[in-house]
Amino acid sequence: MPELPEVEVVRAGLAPHVRGRRIVSAAVHSERTARRFEPGAQAMAAWLAGGVVADVGRRGKYLWFELAGAPPPVPGAAADDYGRSALVVHLGMSGQMLVRDTAGGPVPDVPVSVGTASEGAVAEHAMPHRHLRAGLVLGCAPGETDDVRVEFVDQRTFGWWLPAPFVDVDGTSVPAPVAHIARDPMDPRFDVAGVVRVLKSKRSEIKRLLLDQTVVSGIGNIYADEALWRARVHGARPANTLSRPALTRVVEAARDVMADALAQGGTSFDALYVNVNGQSGYFSRSLNAYGRAGEPCKRCGTLIERAQFMNRSSYFCPKCQRRPRTAK
Repeated sequence: MPELPEVEVVRAGLAPHVRGRRIVSAAVHSERTARRFEPGAQAMAAWLAGGVVADVGRRGKYLWFELAGAPPPVPGAAADDYGRSALVVHLGMSGQMLVRDTAGGPVPDVPVSVGTASEGAVAEHAMPHRHLRAGLVLGCAPGETDDVRVEFVDQRTFGWWLPAPFVDVDGTSVPAPVAHIARDPMDPRFDVAGVVRVLKSKRSEIKRLLLDQTVVSGIGNIYADEALWRARVHGARPANTLSRPALTRVVEAARDVMADALAQGGTSFDALYVNVNGQSGYFSRSLNAYGRAGEPCKRCGTLIERAQFMNRSSYFCPKCQRRPRTAK
């Protein structure tokens, strides 16, 4: 599943190409993509048409288009004081938001982190993608001469779109479906000390809490393992048994590892995670723990181990990250 760095790469790629553009037309081809919107896919497409994209926002793993000029997203709701509504996007396990020109190829000047798409890759996307679930055509922005198309491609169909009103949470305006999500480590108002206080009060394993989006958002399995390796903490340690300095190291390591991943375009293990131009990130080359079972720890040389945790795999160094006695 795309985690914070991957979703932020998508947000940053989308924003300069959609900001200020009016949605000329919209299509939602899959009812699964609209499954959280009770009126259905056709009604969602009709709601989107005519809205102006004021900006693209993100919190944790959630992405949204801030729309001006769209009607209220649900009966009885209203746009906020600034006349805005939101289209919330969750990428699920395999969702991709791809920017194209209206002829079908990638927009030429989409900023990318690494590499250049090959001619073959461009040609492959010239025809509609077989996993295309929804799309927008956006008209010219001031100073632009061409329309662009945004495609939502989702092979496994766990992703979704949802029109929603904005609400105020702790002085920040966010779409209603995101209101329960905690600030993420890349948020300018992220409070390390506040998160440490919450962690210190919990008896759950530290990795379980890192994955809890109501405690700190955006961290998934990959970056939890990487942060714990950097902080030299085993994921099965109960949070309340860790010192405040140790918890601070964990939280700061999570922030640092995601900043490093963001600088490298995110982590891609297959073709399912790509940026808006269809290109993969390369932070997988820099992983210290995740996916490296049986390989030597880059810090001490001990072989990395793999263990089951919460129906997923955890990777750790048994020497650098001492297993608590109560852990299996």
